[in-house]
Amino acid sequence: MYPLKTHPLKTIVSWSSGKDSTLTLIRLLEDPRYEVVGLYTTYVENEVPFQATPLDVVRAQAALTGLPLVAIPLPEVFPPNDVYQSLVIDGLRTSGLEVEAVAFGDMFCNGVADYRRSYIEPAGWQCVFPLMGQDSRALADEILQRGIKTLLTTIDTLQLDGGFCGQWYSEALLGALPKGVDPCGEDGEFHTLVVEAPCFDGTLKLKLTEIEKQSRFHYQRYCLT
Repeated sequence: MYPLKTHPLKTIVSWSSGKDSTLTLIRLLEDPRYEVVGLYTTYVENEVPFQATPLDVVRAQAALTGLPLVAIPLPEVFPPNDVYQSLVIDGLRTSGLEVEAVAFGDMFCNGVADYRRSYIEPAGWQCVFPLMGQDSRALADEILQRGIKTLLTTIDTLQLDGGFCGQWYSEALLGALPKGVDPCGEDGEFHTLVVEAPCFDGTLKLKLTEIEKQSRFHYQRYCLT
């Protein structure tokens, strides 16, 4: 049981560069129970896994939020759990930020919350899940209504046609998704990059380049302008 806090909980947000972490940040900024002290991301070879977001783009996003970014390097995309967990904990502890809680944009009650708590709570921090257990379609609608402008940058072609790669997240796109595809891509069907949001002071300016087609995944590549 955590002691009752008489001040807003100093919270760092797990930042993927996509719409879910952006909505998480917006909700926390609006909630007087929390004080967002920064963002953190993990990366491999200067790129965020799955989103395939270059680290310089993540830094540009963080600059638009006005929050410090803690960038934690990983040795590989899927390091052993104990390695991953210790790197995250050490990265946050040595960040210079005062942290009391760590927030995640997970939506599904599929055991991920217990996994997060298994290494975050022993470090002395609380876990916060602002989106957990909420309806995916309702969250998709909220993302659009709040003006979060986001691009589909990664497509798992085993779950979704690669033609969706590089499209903007919109009502039309949601209507075109095949039955069984989660509206937020929470089963890994797609990943996104946010270029504009209420929590950004400005817009991330991108030039779209090629679509990289690997055997399973398609990636929309781009550069900052």
